[in-house]
Amino acid sequence: MTTTTGGGTGAAPAVRTRGRLRVPLGFVLLGSGLAVAVACSLAVGANPLPLRVVADALLDTDLSDPEHLIIVDRRVPRTLVGLAAGAALGMAGAVMQGLTRNPLADPGLLGINAGASLSVVAAISLLGVTSPGGYVWFAFVGAALASTVVYGVSSLGREGATPVKLALAGAAVTAALTSIVTAVLLVDRSTLDQMRFWQVGALASRDLSVFLRTGPFVLAGAVVALGLGRTLNGLALGEDVARGLGQNLARTRGLAALAVIALCGAATAAVGPIGFVGLLVPHAARFAVGLDYRLILPFSALAAPTLLLACDVVARVVARPGELQVGIVTAAIGAPLFIALVRRGRAVRL
Repeated sequence: MTTTTGGGTGAAPAVRTRGRLRVPLGFVLLGSGLAVAVACSLAVGANPLPLRVVADALLDTDLSDPEHLIIVDRRVPRTLVGLAAGAALGMAGAVMQGLTRNPLADPGLLGINAGASLSVVAAISLLGVTSPGGYVWFAFVGAALASTVVYGVSSLGREGATPVKLALAGAAVTAALTSIVTAVLLVDRSTLDQMRFWQVGALASRDLSVFLRTGPFVLAGAVVALGLGRTLNGLALGEDVARGLGQNLARTRGLAALAVIALCGAATAAVGPIGFVGLLVPHAARFAVGLDYRLILPFSALAAPTLLLACDVVARVVARPGELQVGIVTAAIGAPLFIALVRRGRAVRL
């Protein structure tokens, strides 16, 4: 008996030690993966370049060198946009799933994609906007307005914006806006030709101005989202428990909605409505670090850009000398991974 008891008491501290080491080790590995993804994003493309050339271009830029120009003018802005948009989608997905307690919540739930799409269609069809940089403000305003309408409609009534009402209002607004977008595209072929490249989701042709326009919104949304970790933990236990813990649910929902609007609006404006990143990454974060949103949110902020940049690198090399849109690759990779998570029973645990 003594031997058995001793083994049992020794095993518990060992398990706790492994649990404590798991989280920092996960962040170290994830940070290393992000660094590799950034390096590949700068080096890989239609014209592959050695890492030595990349380092020279970043540390001692020579604008007369065409290889340096490729890196500084094209790949650095593209990588920065991918980092910002990926982090925004990852955190927004985590906040939305925590706020609505819906494991399938993504930027489409609050009408964000539909609002941005309608605004871009209007910009192309009515104002003649043709460049991705020109879409940014229109897409952001459309995403923000659609999200505000959804949140305002779901807030009507005594209970406020409950998860069910958010989902229903989002579905209704999304259906209405998508119908309008489809009607415009059916009768305007030139708008369809320009719109389809943005609507798939891509990092190509994004210059530094896109990053500078959307970056402040991503930063502001990230600060608000990271500050919601503790309150989202309480909300995950149920609204009654959260109220018992002294949380102001109306304030939490309002701040979460603002964070999601800023993050998803900026990401969708910058790269288009990319799927599966905001849906898949929070589930992977819960699998890696547990159910604490104080860890899920920063993990998602690192994992999502890693996934997005990795998919973008794949998109550049699978169809040489051309390239695919990154939204196609995220869908092709994300769908089977999400199915695998669901089959393991992890995706439904919030």
